[in-house]
Order: sequence, then structure tokens, then C-alpha cells
Amino acid sequence: MIALSLAEIAEVVGGQMHDIPDASAEVTGPVVRDSREAGPGSLFVAFVGERVDGHDFASAVVDAGAVAVLGSRPVGVPAIVVDDVQAALGALARHVVRRLGATLVALTGSAGKTSTKDLIAQVLQRQAPTVFTPGSHNNEIGLPLTALTATEDTRYLVLEMGARGIGHIRYLTELTPPRIGLVLNVGSAHIGEFGGREQIAQAKGELVESLPPAEEGGTAILNADDALVRAMSSRTKAKVILFGESDEADVRAENVRLTDSGQPSFRLHTPSGASDVT
Repeated sequence: MIALSLAEIAEVVGGQMHDIPDASAEVTGPVVRDSREAGPGSLFVAFVGERVDGHDFASAVVDAGAVAVLGSRPVGVPAIVVDDVQAALGALARHVVRRLGATLVALTGSAGKTSTKDLIAQVLQRQAPTVFTPGSHNNEIGLPLTALTATEDTRYLVLEMGARGIGHIRYLTELTPPRIGLVLNVGSAHIGEFGGREQIAQAKGELVESLPPAEEGGTAILNADDALVRAMSSRTKAKVILFGESDEADVRAENVRLTDSGQPSFRLHTPSGASDVT
């Protein structure tokens, strides 16, 4: 994480400092919710779960080198106390992302999010320091924790966004506002929670609604082969780029096949030209 003093963190999250002898002390290490990951310079976020209360590990994380605890009650060691720990974590992530000014790429879809996120990150890492979601940590806790791993050198953030209902992705984009948004597909995963594919599309489309307009660099990348995704172009003021096998796609794949070794192969057509990809 970028270095932040405890005083600045307390101000950002609207918290009260307790048992902090030096408010200028800085968090320079990771922000963690697992006490086993606490180390020198870290900030430990104490959540109260069904079986485990993170506050019970406050002394242990400080002994391990954590600068302070972010929690919902005083714990007898340096702590920033807030009413809502999850909201505070999100506010801190939003503050850090705004400070960084890195290009934020967000993606969502019913299938393929994690593998696509990893591929995008591999490409961007060749250009500049890149932070991306580990595994599928794509919810209101995993996403801000990922954003908080960014440092002053980070130039790209690639974040996977999941949804379990209407409004979830909108909330995530408020924490980490993307400049580029990618929607892969609308399937039937979690259809029972949403009520239908149209409702899933409504939720996934919140990503493109959050993008800045085209003149400010906003770009929506949409699957031309999925009618529900393609229709999201009407929900954004960002530049729209369509991809897929459809003739309507701006970036189009043709002759898609698997080689004898099981690797995908296709002919890629872009506005800049065409190339064989294997």
C-alpha cells in the first residue's frame, strides 16, 4: 500500500484513534484481514464473523509488526475504531485509488472472469507495474483489499467484479471507479438469486454505467455475440468496442479452433489490421 499515516487513515474512514501514541506513524505494509498475514508496517482489519472475531487477534498482529487495527471497538492496542468496518475498508480503498491515478480496468460476466482477468494482467504487466485481483476475490471485501495492495509505482489495476444482486457492481465501482469496463457474457449462473437473465444483465450493466464519457477516456468493451451484453452499449457514454465472432465486432476472431496440442488458434481482425493468433 502507499504510505499513509494513522491520522490520515482515521480521517479518511471517519474513525476514532485509540491507544495510539504517535498518530504520524505510517502504514507501509499490506492491509490484511487474516491475522496470519500481519507483518511489519501492516494494517489489520478486524471483522466479526459467525465463528471468529478478528478483534481477538489484535495483540497478536501488533506483536507481529502491524501498526494498528481497524475495527469496531477498542482492543487495548493501537486501533482506529469505526461504526462499520466494511464501509471503512471501502473508503480507504477509494482514497488510495484516487491518490494513485492509475488506469483501472474492471471486468464482469457470468463465466470466464478470472481467466480473462489473468490474461489482461499478463499483457499489462509487460508495459508497467500492474496489480490484479488474486483468484476470484471479487466482492465488497476482496476488491478493496486488492486495490490496497497498489503502490506508488502501480500504473494499472485490473479488478474482477462479481454480483449477487442488483446494486452490487454499482457499489464496487463507487469504491474503485474504472476507466475501462469489460462485460464478457450473461449466463444462468446465480439465476435463482436474480430471477432471470434480464435481471443478471441489469446487474452486470452497472459496470458500463459507471464509466466516464468517451471524451474522458471511458471505454466499454462488450461481447458482440451476446445480445444482452451488446445491448448495454445504450447504457453508457463511454466509447464502445465490440468483440467476438460476429460481423458487428470491432475486434473479431474467425476460424477459431483448437490445435492438435489443445491450444486455441484463430485469425484476429482489428481496426489496425489482422493477425494469426496461436
